Amino acid sequence: MTEQTATAAQRSAASGPPQLSGPVIDLTLYGESVIRDPYPFYAELRRRGPAHLVRMADGVPVWLVVGHDQARAVLADPRFSKVWANAALPEFLGERADFTAHMLNSDPPRHTRLRRLVSREFTPRRIAGLQPRVRQLTDTLLDAMLARPGRRADLVAALSFPLPISVICELLGVPGLDREKFRRWTAALLGDTTAPPGAAAPDLAAAQPAGDDPGEPAPQAMNRYLTELVAAKRERPGEDLMSALIRTHDEDGDRLSPAELVGMAFLLLVAGHETTVNLITNAVLALLTHPEQLAALRADPDGLLDAAIEETLRWDGPVERATYRFPTEPVDLGGTRIPAGHPVLVVLASAGRDPGQYPDADRFDIHRPARPHLAFGHGIHYCLGAPLARLEARVALRALLDRCPGLALDTERAAGPEELPWRPGLIMRGPSALPVRY
Repeated sequence: MTEQTATAAQRSAASGPPQLSGPVIDLTLYGESVIRDPYPFYAELRRRGPAHLVRMADGVPVWLVVGHDQARAVLADPRFSKVWANAALPEFLGERADFTAHMLNSDPPRHTRLRRLVSREFTPRRIAGLQPRVRQLTDTLLDAMLARPGRRADLVAALSFPLPISVICELLGVPGLDREKFRRWTAALLGDTTAPPGAAAPDLAAAQPAGDDPGEPAPQAMNRYLTELVAAKRERPGEDLMSALIRTHDEDGDRLSPAELVGMAFLLLVAGHETTVNLITNAVLALLTHPEQLAALRADPDGLLDAAIEETLRWDGPVERATYRFPTEPVDLGGTRIPAGHPVLVVLASAGRDPGQYPDADRFDIHRPARPHLAFGHGIHYCLGAPLARLEARVALRALLDRCPGLALDTERAAGPEELPWRPGLIMRGPSALPVRY
């Protein structure tokens, strides 16, 4: 345990859990409807005020920031720390897996150093150079999907999931035979990586690929694999991003440590991959349930494809809530006082539907005049992988438009979004399956 963590834990133990002020909204009372369609709930919260204390499914009280202006302010405010040792609730002060010590959970100056080193290699030029390979992978996946009998498929299983995991594994130099492990590990880890250490976890044992130790939980298995991958790349470097990150250094000779390399690989594999899965799936779902928008896009794909992606990011983006922040001092937010150390979640999904920022915000409109959104965050923690997610979504959607002129929701298996299975995770938003016909 670090000195900073020990200090926070001792402070919490000495004073007891912080006293909650004001009414607490119990999210469990809203059932699964708030998972399938949280937007009416967020609209009601915005009408009441920009920040609210809620009780999550695991019983932990958390502040939700739902107004656009307040969300943007919190994302850029250095008083809201990303370091879990600054939490005042004991649920957040347990030991954490080694690979969670990455820049998403760091504050300056450590965050500044990590981002500077990673940005030297994870460049727009490197990402742009991936486009031919992304197209090739997309075509291969669509070849297999279109060859299926009955011309029906689950788009998540056929395209949205395998494309990003293949791209990110190739980018990091993960051998092809090992990629199925990451498909399973990320599925298990997704609901647990941003939850408090004491929160209920998904069935991690179910995430063990055949041949792995069935008694080894997914976090430990993934940490062990990534540690071994970094060591292997040190001995036999290639042209992949991981090898480049191992080689890179700044003008003072500073390099990423082995633990920092493992943390960066984890961040790219899990967070970056799942964001793209949901972006592709949510974009297709939005277009299929708004046929006039789909028709407009088919009529002018060159002119409207990027706009369709940006509107998806605003209207139903892949990240519902940004990861935890902890105020280092009491903060007044739109007339609401948030105590120091209380966990805060910025609701990006609500910010994108704020009518004070976007006229007729609940309408999906790919002709909407461009305005900045918060789907990839804001401030120093703005998503480093945003260009890659946009690239993959652009290639995947264009291929679907070109090769699947009859693409539609398979109403025999789901009459609409309300009948789809939605992931119940704390951070990400997207259906776990999208049945389509073509």
